[in-house]
Amino acid sequence: MDVRIGIDATNLRGGGGVTHLTELLAAGDPRQFQVKNVVVWGGAETLAALPDRPWLIKLRSLGTDGQLWRRAFWQRYRLSAEARRMACDVLFVPGGSFLGDFHPVVAMSQNLLPFDPVEWRRYVPSMFALKLCALRWVQSRTFHRVDGLVFPSLHSRDTVLADVGPLAAQQRVIAHGVHQRFAAMSSLRPQMGGTPASPMRVLYLATIDQYKHQWHVVEAVDALRREGMNVELDLVGQAFPAAMKRLTMTIERLDADRKWVHYHGQVPYGDLEAVYGRAHVAVCASTCESFGLTLLESLAAGVPLACSGRAPMMDLAGESAVYFDPERPVDIARALREILSSRSMQAKLTSDGFRRAREFTWQRCASDTFQFLVELAQNRHTQPDVPR
Repeated sequence: MDVRIGIDATNLRGGGGVTHLTELLAAGDPRQFQVKNVVVWGGAETLAALPDRPWLIKLRSLGTDGQLWRRAFWQRYRLSAEARRMACDVLFVPGGSFLGDFHPVVAMSQNLLPFDPVEWRRYVPSMFALKLCALRWVQSRTFHRVDGLVFPSLHSRDTVLADVGPLAAQQRVIAHGVHQRFAAMSSLRPQMGGTPASPMRVLYLATIDQYKHQWHVVEAVDALRREGMNVELDLVGQAFPAAMKRLTMTIERLDADRKWVHYHGQVPYGDLEAVYGRAHVAVCASTCESFGLTLLESLAAGVPLACSGRAPMMDLAGESAVYFDPERPVDIARALREILSSRSMQAKLTSDGFRRAREFTWQRCASDTFQFLVELAQNRHTQPDVPR
């Protein structure tokens, strides 16, 4: 049978969710799995980021560009009807929230914050904490109603299941990939500096948020500078107000003149290889991730990595990083010092990182995802309709 896949991208507004979908559609060819068409509903900006393919149909529907409540209303009361109108055999919801009545539906868990009580309590009291509680309710209900569920890592799966309990949905762990274009920048990266004219540059590419702990990294770099190391820190990523306030207070205390802490804001995904190309060391100081895409990009770009010793980061990087406790600046400084002061360590991490990154491709991610969606669609045609 020829399968038509529907994808609800209305809740993907940027960041890793849009990157995942963009790379999935760019790298994969669903026609090898007997897929006739892929239909994507989303906002104008999201649809513009997606590649043009002969089998891809992009639909911008009323409500998909509106406020959250309008998008939720459209998804609840219009999406299922739209999927039937387009004769979809299966619906994929990478945003993880679905309250319609279409089947079969496959959701994806990409946000662990609502399911990690230690992490979401960092936001109490705030409206964002209430939003996380609401998202936990919606996604928990979704996961108990869908036919299939995709997790990007074993850690993501185990964290969600520990919170929501056993699920009837068929489950797959499908890792993200890393684009090979990042490897092209490795030969252009500067040699390790350390002189007044050429400082050693530490890169932290991540959203400025409570669980990313950028302020601890600033404190760690300050400690290295006090030891006499000429190190500068580049922070790249969009910022949430509360976290940015805390980060700014730390910078004001330690580098009021902005001589060695540089915040560059958000950089478009297409320009990131140049960002990695200027770095001598990359840092990942997160305590809550469903995957860790920027970690893999650092490895692919040949940037030695100092990394949070938490899952799933340790599972992804393996022996390709020096690990630290992300909530202890002194330990972050120790890891950075270990890398910055040893050429042999830098060479080892670069070599190991190249090999590790090659294990994660978007082609494999796309093939595994489309195969799973087609299996669910074909099973639906051979099994009786069971209400959920």
